[in-house]
Amino acid sequence: MSTPEERIRELGIELPEVVPPVASYVPTARTGSLVYTAGQIPLVKGELGATGKVGAEVSAQEAARQARICALNAIAALKAEVGELSRIVRIVKVVGFVASAPDFHGQPQVVDGASDLLAEVFGDAGRHARSAVGVAVLPRDVPVEVELIAEVA
Repeated sequence: MSTPEERIRELGIELPEVVPPVASYVPTARTGSLVYTAGQIPLVKGELGATGKVGAEVSAQEAARQARICALNAIAALKAEVGELSRIVRIVKVVGFVASAPDFHGQPQVVDGASDLLAEVFGDAGRHARSAVGVAVLPRDVPVEVELIAEVA
């Protein structure tokens, strides 16, 4: 079976640099065998791919693509914390926040963008518990933010 790094290459994905904090926090916090990532927004090389509310300015499909970027940024933060991604025993929990128009109810499908990437990269170890929460607004007016908890060997 291939390593998470090999799967990332097979998927044609380049692991980005860790997104620097935009306020008073750190990208990851480790306690015992758990690593918590800070909320990751969909930044690619310092640029936002989309802004606005899902169900208004941003489609659910585009928001799912943005959630995938958030998950990739979270993977980069994990790698910076633990070294090799093969040290990740399991993605335990994902929390996805979706900036939603009042009548939008597809938050789970948006956060699937993140969940699907984690399964592609980590296989069964990428299957996780999850919350997908609709919110009024997110930092920098992004449509989605994702954080995760990982167990490390």
